[in-house]
Amino acid sequence: MKKPKNQKTVKKSSLSKKTKILAVGDIHGDTELVKKLAERAKKEHVDVVILAGDLTMGEESLKDIVGPFAKIKKDVLIVPGNHEAVSTTAFLSEVYAPYSKHLHGYSFVRGNVGFFGAGTANMGIHQITDQEIFQLLDKSHRKIKNKKARVMVTHIHPRGSKSEFTGWEGSEAVRKAIDKFQPDFAISSHIHTAAGLEEHMGKTKVINVSRKAKIFEI
Repeated sequence: MKKPKNQKTVKKSSLSKKTKILAVGDIHGDTELVKKLAERAKKEHVDVVILAGDLTMGEESLKDIVGPFAKIKKDVLIVPGNHEAVSTTAFLSEVYAPYSKHLHGYSFVRGNVGFFGAGTANMGIHQITDQEIFQLLDKSHRKIKNKKARVMVTHIHPRGSKSEFTGWEGSEAVRKAIDKFQPDFAISSHIHTAAGLEEHMGKTKVINVSRKAKIFEI
């Protein structure tokens, strides 16, 4: 049967397109690693880059950590780790705007995916309390809570996760946020030897990326 002449073909909505994400943490000023990851992000047509804290080694150098990703016009979402102050990652997000976004207590939306997060840890040089971590996650989640897909980004791993095999306890606040908000993905770093560990907590896929970058779609 032929379509009526005035009937238009409905195109697939751009909102149905998947978002490709590259997540990594614990860069610690390794500009060679950043260069390789930027090349990979470009080659594999990544949409969003997540930097899950400890971008520096005690804030020794800020050069060429975010810039290579911004140069290829990727959205870069940043949270601080325990090796840098919140003001440092806020500064980096301003320097490389509009491509870099500070996710520490804030949110970001691309298509039908909402990102929210809180950095630093409950230990280390630039630590904050678990209570503060949860408050920031709660605040940043509110604006994207109705999005079809959600990604939570923290520096420290959740309490009770596989990453605790090292003897370093995770954050009760991060685990509470996973249980309460049930994001599709929870990205963390902090524990280098836990790089690449994946598990499920309820409906949430929990990934400790550390320096082992992970590319996934949602």
